[in-house]
Amino acid sequence: MAKRVLVIDDDADFLETTRLTIESAGYAVDTAPTGSEGLEQVKERRPDLIVLDVMMPGMDGWEVCEALKEDDQTAGIPVIMLTAVASQVRSTTYTHGPGKATDAEDYIPKPVEPAYLVTRIEKLLGRSGGSGG
Repeated sequence: MAKRVLVIDDDADFLETTRLTIESAGYAVDTAPTGSEGLEQVKERRPDLIVLDVMMPGMDGWEVCEALKEDDQTAGIPVIMLTAVASQVRSTTYTHGPGKATDAEDYIPKPVEPAYLVTRIEKLLGRSGGSGG
């Protein structure tokens, strides 16, 4: 059974391009255009990994990641944050506000090429070069 990736981003074009690229690498892909919708999808169909945009209207990526990591049921799901400040992140804990830290497993600068994103997904899910994982 293919591993499931959930992509949460408010950019419809990015969602579609990324979905197609990740699916072509052999993953099942779900998408959500908002943070709150993404959290609902996590409850319905637990993903093996989440790609999460930071800058979204309403519930932003920091809030979504915080909610995921605080819940024992979802804390172990790896999260890749897509952010314009990724180059300034020196560890997997990024402080983004007074007393707040988000424990995402990876940070990638945006814009990101979908093919590069797939290589980062494969690294986190322990799969490379098309071998099963």
